[in-house]
Amino acid sequence: MIAGLKAGLASVRRAQHDWQLRQSRGEVDAFLVSYPKSGRTWLRYLLSIYFAQRFELGLDIDLRTTFQVLPNYDLDAERGLPASAMMVGSPGPLVAASHRDWDPELFAGLPTVFLVRDPRDVLVSSYFHQTRHKHRFDGDLSDFIDDADYGVGAIGAFHNRWLDGLNGQRHIVISYEQLSNDAQATVRGVLGFLGLSVDEPALDHAIRQAQFDRMRKKEQREGIPGHSYDRSDADASRVRRGKVAGYLDYLGPQELQRIDAILDRVLSDPARRAYAASGYRVVTNSAAA
Repeated sequence: MIAGLKAGLASVRRAQHDWQLRQSRGEVDAFLVSYPKSGRTWLRYLLSIYFAQRFELGLDIDLRTTFQVLPNYDLDAERGLPASAMMVGSPGPLVAASHRDWDPELFAGLPTVFLVRDPRDVLVSSYFHQTRHKHRFDGDLSDFIDDADYGVGAIGAFHNRWLDGLNGQRHIVISYEQLSNDAQATVRGVLGFLGLSVDEPALDHAIRQAQFDRMRKKEQREGIPGHSYDRSDADASRVRRGKVAGYLDYLGPQELQRIDAILDRVLSDPARRAYAASGYRVVTNSAAA
């Protein structure tokens, strides 16, 4: 009974929060959306540095002030819309970031930058996040593949709902792999999608400042607001490795076949097309169980 009461109260609080969030939707110009552990921290940080210089915001960007430029699409006082320096009257756009599931009442109708990453890298990064950072899972990586909440099926289902929801809506799909391979071109594409001209010196500066090693050192010194964890543990960090195809260090052939089989079974066609930006293509008719 107590558990049911708590669940009911949580549902009421969520409904109130979402009602308030919808009232703030008119201040948002665009969304930046990804599944957790897809590289959004890096892209947010890079764009924050660029916007701060391009629009002369007078902010020294770090892993805390980044939320003032690209806030989360929620009502958190430190990381959400109330913390934003980009509200009405700002010379730059308010791009709100979210990991939330597709909800047409919250997201439909606004331009969306959708970030994807090879699902195998997302799975490995998510495993360390849930075991070393959040402490929500205590099995091994092989077990994690099939976990209902965080495993491959959950990753695929999130992308299905979002890419199906974005059908017919103005959006751009970019990948972590594209950003890693050519940050200049990828960010130019995002800025063009947002209707912004490119300030080349500001972009060069942002890319230099957002280099992975610089970000990792900042996280070790300062942490990330809203997160309590052992910053000395590299695998607990939000800025962990950043390696493209790093999953090969953790997943063997049989596990990779299982992942392909699950994604082959669950992914919608729009999600499959979006994943192509990461270089991942589902192996069809996989024999793996």
